[in-house]
Amino acid sequence: MSSREGRSAEERRRSQREPIKIPIDYSAVDVFFSEFASNINEGGMFIETDNPAELDELVQLQMLFPELEAPVQVGGRVAWTSDGKDGSPPGMGIEFHDLSPEACDTINQIVCRLRTES
Repeated sequence: MSSREGRSAEERRRSQREPIKIPIDYSAVDVFFSEFASNINEGGMFIETDNPAELDELVQLQMLFPELEAPVQVGGRVAWTSDGKDGSPPGMGIEFHDLSPEACDTINQIVCRLRTES
């Protein structure tokens, strides 16, 4: 796992991530990818991918939650990456940025629902 601060992602995270499996489309530096997110919280998510973007790279995300008709679009920053060599899946931790009030409310409601279901 790559990290600038030397602490694990779990130690830096303000709130626990909830498991989820949703399709994610994201773009970074004129490249478009489709992957799956495996967990989410109010501040970010983990996207499973063999080709994570560079640390600190800004990405644009489009998330399709099953209970919503339209995708949620947000900006994010690659906060950490995992090469998958420690038994965890390869991918990248995304910290949400520049959330619209609507996107923030939607994500918060989904995370709250996931917490009550678990």
